[in-house]
This record gives sequence, C-alpha cells and structure tokens, in this order.
Amino acid sequence: MSRNLFITGTGTDIGKTYVTGLILKKLKEAGKSAAYYKAAMSGNVRDEKGNLIPGDAVFVKNMSGITQPVEEMCPYIYENAYSPHLASRIEGNPVKMEVVREGFKTVCQKYEYVTMEGSGGILCPICSDEAEIWLEDVIKGLDLSCLIIADAGLGTINSLVLTVEYMNQKQIPIKGIIFNHYHKGNVMEEDNLAMCEYMTGLKVLACVEDGAEDLKIDAELLLSLYEKEGEKK
Repeated sequence: MSRNLFITGTGTDIGKTYVTGLILKKLKEAGKSAAYYKAAMSGNVRDEKGNLIPGDAVFVKNMSGITQPVEEMCPYIYENAYSPHLASRIEGNPVKMEVVREGFKTVCQKYEYVTMEGSGGILCPICSDEAEIWLEDVIKGLDLSCLIIADAGLGTINSLVLTVEYMNQKQIPIKGIIFNHYHKGNVMEEDNLAMCEYMTGLKVLACVEDGAEDLKIDAELLLSLYEKEGEKK
C-alpha cells in the first residue's frame, strides 16, 4: 500500500507544480518509488497531432527524473486556462469523481509514494454541472493530508492564514507549509515566515528560492509527511 500526500496552495500560479517537482526529485534521490497524480489540468497546449499535452505532468517528470508514464498522471486535461469546472463546461468531458478515484488507486498500487497536486487554491471548483465537486471533496474522497505551498512575499500572511482557517473548518489535516519564491535575508519574508507560523501553529518546513534545483528538507522529515490511507493524524 502506498503512502500519500496532497499538495495545495494559497492560490494559483504560486508554484505548486515547481515545488511538487522538487518533492518528487527528493523522493527519487532517497531511493523511493515515487509517482505524481493530479485530478485535472487546465491551460495545456497541443502537439503537432492536435493532442493535448499535460504540461504540469511533463514538467514534474522532467524535473524529478521519475520513470512514471505521463499517461498515468492525470485523467482530465483541458486546453483553456480556467478552473476545471469552466474549462470542462466549454470543452466537454467534466470531471467524475469515480474516474479520479480509480486513476489514483491504480497509481497507488504501483508506487510507494504518491504525491497528488491540486488545481488552483483550496476553493477551486472542479465540476459544477453534472455534479458539484470542489477540491476539498477530492482531498476528502481520497483520504489525504495536505502540504500547503505559499508565496513568501507580500500578502502571504492574509492568504495563508485564510487558507489554513478554511481547511481547519473543513477538517482537512495539514502537515505544514513550504514557502516558494523565497529570498534569504529579506526582512519582510523572514517576518512573514515567523508570523505565519505564529498565526497558524504550523511549521514552515522548507523555503524554495527561485531557480532552486533541490528541496532543502531532510529526507526523513519529508517521508514522514506521507501517510497510508486511514492513518491521518
């Protein structure tokens, strides 16, 4: 049985995919059989044959060096750079929870450590037509705990604390925080780190600088964040 972890963020374009790639790289370097999964990807481009390329999956695979086939990584791929509920309304093929669950189960049966990335922030709508599915429904439906990715810069106290408060209200377990776009020695960002830890009671487990090629976190600590189904603390 695999050990699993969900990656969410304080919003879109704050670097979840980049940090997830670093996480998978760290797992691979630790000698673990690691895999990536995402329920729905938007904003993808087409190849010369007109097929949509799952950009986030390709990025994570290339950054981390994992051998997992891209075809296993995401059941729903959209061209429009909108939240999945709107992209699927325009393009068709709305997200179905049973498809997401089966794809996740298949990946979990093949790999030791499965890292699942969310779409947008914690309040991202995944489907709102055939069924109402929010990102929190995916997290709870797959029995996952979360790691939050936040931008280190101005405004992060507000966005991070609100994200944590919402997740606590919805009883979604949080393992910790990773700051992205961090500048070592920046007085504001260092204060953001301290204030976020103080206001949420969570630890900032790592800080990622722009262009970083490695995640500065102890491998054993990273591995301890992953849990088997039913092990949430």
